Amino acid sequence: MKKEKILLLDLNPQNDLGEALQVILKSFPKLDIHLQYESTRSSESSLYSHALSDIIANFNPDMVLLVLSPDHLKQAGTMFQFIRRETSELPIVAVIDGNKPDDVIELLEIGIVDFITPPLRSIDILPRLWRLLEGKRHGESLVHKLKEKLGLKQLIGKSPNFLAEIEKIPIVARCDASVVISGETGTGKELCTRAIHYLSLRANKPFIPVNCGAIPTDLVENELFGHVQGAFTGASKSFTGLIQEADGGTLFLDEISCLPLQAQVKLLRFLQDKVYRQLGSTKMHQADVRVIVATNIELEGAIKEGKFRRDLYYRLNIIPLTLPPLRERKEDIPLLARHFLDKYASEFNKQVQDITSEAVQKLIIYDWPGNVRELENVIERAVIFCKETAIQDVDIVLKKFEAPAYQESFQKAKSRMIEQFEKSYIQSLLLAFDGNITRAANAAQKNRRAFYELIRKYKIESQDFKTYSREVKPGQSRALL
Repeated sequence: MKKEKILLLDLNPQNDLGEALQVILKSFPKLDIHLQYESTRSSESSLYSHALSDIIANFNPDMVLLVLSPDHLKQAGTMFQFIRRETSELPIVAVIDGNKPDDVIELLEIGIVDFITPPLRSIDILPRLWRLLEGKRHGESLVHKLKEKLGLKQLIGKSPNFLAEIEKIPIVARCDASVVISGETGTGKELCTRAIHYLSLRANKPFIPVNCGAIPTDLVENELFGHVQGAFTGASKSFTGLIQEADGGTLFLDEISCLPLQAQVKLLRFLQDKVYRQLGSTKMHQADVRVIVATNIELEGAIKEGKFRRDLYYRLNIIPLTLPPLRERKEDIPLLARHFLDKYASEFNKQVQDITSEAVQKLIIYDWPGNVRELENVIERAVIFCKETAIQDVDIVLKKFEAPAYQESFQKAKSRMIEQFEKSYIQSLLLAFDGNITRAANAAQKNRRAFYELIRKYKIESQDFKTYSREVKPGQSRALL
């Protein structure tokens, strides 16, 4: 097998990151790589000079490690396009000291496949680079394409605030950074994590989900790190722990705010060094694991209350994703309802093929405190008890929802409730009349022009409400596939 060629372009030689990387890469001869180091002091002209172009063309690397200063972030897009002139599929990894989550997202969006930040540790860097080289060697296979569909097929919706987060997933999946996914219970945080895993180079390794809130406090460390035989009373045999089970893959820690403080200390140490110690053992173990966490509360608030470590938060929150609640993406409700109808009609062998506009109206008006998970449960129950070929409004059984007491003025609360009513009312009419504005205006007993102005006010697209009561065409209900 030929040696893999890595080009280390140090555009920030006054920092010692380039030298530290050389030491790490050269200290492992089993990697069998050919490393070429080039440095330049970064005037803009030197970054895009013929010399840099010649280096890439002559060396023909399998990967480029690009050492940048924070100032280079402003011109990273141009720099990346310049390197792309020489090779279109070359993996480029950014190495940078001092970055913010927004900077990371920007780097990934322009095509950087991963990024490395200090402190530089061989146990963290080497597996990441090796996976990237393996991925380049094998190319984008049919298996990867199937995994891509597997990863995204459950993420259904087209509302702008939902797509703004979901469209980051293929980008985030390319790197190995920690991710914090925020959102209310039932918004689909685990589905997003699975999508990131199945789109990544770790897709053929384990995906291990853990609900931190479901594990008794005194057992959390044991579940995560394992124990050796005799570590405590009743430990008749060794237990490897979930971190070791996830080796090479992804560990998903849901409800991360429920993790006890002592376990947070050990998790932080593992994230920093990729090593851990089992309970009752003096031996250190290694594991190559990407950690993704989810929370349904604001972690900043938990930090202020002393329930969550600030240093762990900053270590985890490299890339933040926030999933909107269902009440803020109501235009997705018909798509989701159709998806769950098809799923459970097939699962229960029911001849339910449709959902009436009255039933859809009922779904849209509801506020969905349980989000997508609650909607799925409602549709599942409706399919089970439906006696017709289409779900009727009487089949939709919803819990009574009490609105919280808002600390705001009467006039502000009144205006907000009026806006909510008007938007839901207009959406319901458009659904009932298949997106026909004239018929919807007549039903509302309003002038068509006045009704259209309300549609414009709330930025409602009448085209989005066509054909929901009939079979949804491919691409409409699963726009992300």
